[in-house]
Amino acid sequence: QVQLVESGGGLVQAGGSLRLSCAASGRTFSGYIMGWFRQAPGKEREFVANIRWSSATTYYADSVKGRFTISRDNAKNTVYLRMNSLKPEDTAVYYCAARIRNSQAMAPREYAYWGQGTQVTVSS
Repeated sequence: QVQLVESGGGLVQAGGSLRLSCAASGRTFSGYIMGWFRQAPGKEREFVANIRWSSATTYYADSVKGRFTISRDNAKNTVYLRMNSLKPEDTAVYYCAARIRNSQAMAPREYAYWGQGTQVTVSS
């Protein structure tokens, strides 16, 4: 049983930083792609970033490129999302997700496992 547990959300002023964590358990993730998504009220869930667990190759949405950094810690089975220069439009519930194939994908439907989400609120 794969479990993903996010933490690290909160309230921050515009220009500030947060680091989200996603603790993964239940199986070996070496063949997986781990992703971060977000969903703002009234909007669809959107891709933020992902990382291939085996190679640490990363990919970002244009809206966060240069501000957010995704990384993973093999020893802790944890994926991180470092968010700098936060903007009010980054306000959303952020979700960690796991894709059981190693091919690139950004659509939420391509990810089989999801965490419960963590709220990020950026005040202006």
